[in-house]
Amino acid sequence: MKLSINACAVGLSVALLSIGVPAAAEVTRSTESSFVSRHEVVVKATPKDVWLALISPGTWWRSEHTWSGDSKNLTLMPQAGGCFCETIPEVDGPSGFTLQGSVEHMRVVQAYPEVALRMVGNLGPLQSEPVAGVLTIAITTVDAGTRLVWEYNVGGPMRYEVEVISKAVDGVMGAQLAALSKPLGIIAEAPSVETIGADNAATATGQGDAVAAPALPSSGRPSQAPGTPAPKVMPSPAPKAPSVQDSFGDLGTNSPP
Repeated sequence: MKLSINACAVGLSVALLSIGVPAAAEVTRSTESSFVSRHEVVVKATPKDVWLALISPGTWWRSEHTWSGDSKNLTLMPQAGGCFCETIPEVDGPSGFTLQGSVEHMRVVQAYPEVALRMVGNLGPLQSEPVAGVLTIAITTVDAGTRLVWEYNVGGPMRYEVEVISKAVDGVMGAQLAALSKPLGIIAEAPSVETIGADNAATATGQGDAVAAPALPSSGRPSQAPGTPAPKVMPSPAPKAPSVQDSFGDLGTNSPP
């Protein structure tokens, strides 16, 4: 039986109206067991200032979306394997005290300062489900300022109705990006862009215009006129390490100079 969260979705909608969620937001993809939430915004701050704010969630993450009720208990270690975690403080009371606890919200798999942050984990109610969630936040310099793309990709078996949970999660993602962006000076909500598919990923990374190699005869060597010297065989160049464009091309980021 599916879990019902319609009341939760309605409550989120009311709360989001009061904080102004970036308009460029939507569930860009949805299936019976997956969805993608995508938000974009352009801010006045520099990529460095955006990065420093991003890795300090205790200063902007909304407290109503924490387990302890206070975003000041959040920390994020911006390195591979680093934890986006929350401390559950001990509480003293008239009848005794509780012990300190903790929560892992997400784990960092890639941190590229001032360019992109990618984490894996199941946020909020998704923590109880055997799904996989990937949050990618891309930072790009544009003419007007700095562009942020915030994409949460969730897939796997879940007891929630995807149509309902995807809208609720999308609303929370928009609330978090709005909270992050407001102090940085929102210039505009960038239009949402469909994720680049595998069929045109090569073009996005600058590899789409390669010239086809000449066909080889059955001998496996290029044909040549009689009496002409054999062409000199040059060593193959060392393989090039993937650029940020290659790794985050699906979000439209640019490689650093």
